[in-house]
Amino acid sequence: MRRALLLLGTFALLVPANAFARGEFDPTTEFEQHEWIPIHLGPLNLSITKAVAYLMLGTVLTIAFGLFFMRSKAARVPGRKETVGELVYDVAQTQVAEQGLPHKAIGRWFPYVATLMLFIFIVNFLGFIPLPLTGETWHGIPVWGIYAATSSISVTLALALLTFVFTHVEGIRWNGPTRYFKSWIPEAPKPLLALIVPLEILGQFMRLISLSVRLFANMLAGHILILTFIGLMFILESVVLAVVVIPVATAFYLFEVVIVVGIQAFIFAALSAIYIGSAIEPEH
Repeated sequence: MRRALLLLGTFALLVPANAFARGEFDPTTEFEQHEWIPIHLGPLNLSITKAVAYLMLGTVLTIAFGLFFMRSKAARVPGRKETVGELVYDVAQTQVAEQGLPHKAIGRWFPYVATLMLFIFIVNFLGFIPLPLTGETWHGIPVWGIYAATSSISVTLALALLTFVFTHVEGIRWNGPTRYFKSWIPEAPKPLLALIVPLEILGQFMRLISLSVRLFANMLAGHILILTFIGLMFILESVVLAVVVIPVATAFYLFEVVIVVGIQAFIFAALSAIYIGSAIEPEH
């Protein structure tokens, strides 16, 4: 009984404030960005929003993780802290960097792909921890809720742009502009080149879209599913539905936390390594 009440109370905290309006709930409104601290520099909007707050927190936690788990003095018998740090380092090196980057570029780009994987993982994971950062209140009390900064396309697009720019900068640096851009043109009969070349160029930009949209869509869909199932109780105005919707929402929640959070961080970093590596050593 205590466990059931604790679970019910936890999900009550996760429910956004507007869900308490009987019969009214739109989960998509939870992803709207409102300016908490307006900062406008000419045409640039640098205001602090919910997404920015989560990114700042994610940045601090990423740095703290690195300092705590990866800067400890070597011990004769590694403890749990050293084991966690070595595990993360091993995955980043053997499964991400070495699989996508040529050997000559690992020293230069391993820190980037490893940091990218860890940062995205922590930001994704933060999205499933109830925090009073929703920007909403209920009777003067801050509402605790779940929100992932990576469920915003502007965030994932910015991360993808970093990889996109680094990819082509490295391609030109290692091969020179002529050889690098020539590598985009496959060997084919000249009449077909007029069709193939635009597709190859489009394919380079599709990498940018695939990186950003994959992460954005997975995180957005997971949060909407969880919020929708919880919100059904309020839309249909029936507490009895809690018997059904809470277990289903819990299942989706655990699936996202245990599987999706880590996989999406790994895929983003691995693809970034592959794109940079393929630019350094073009196939053609």
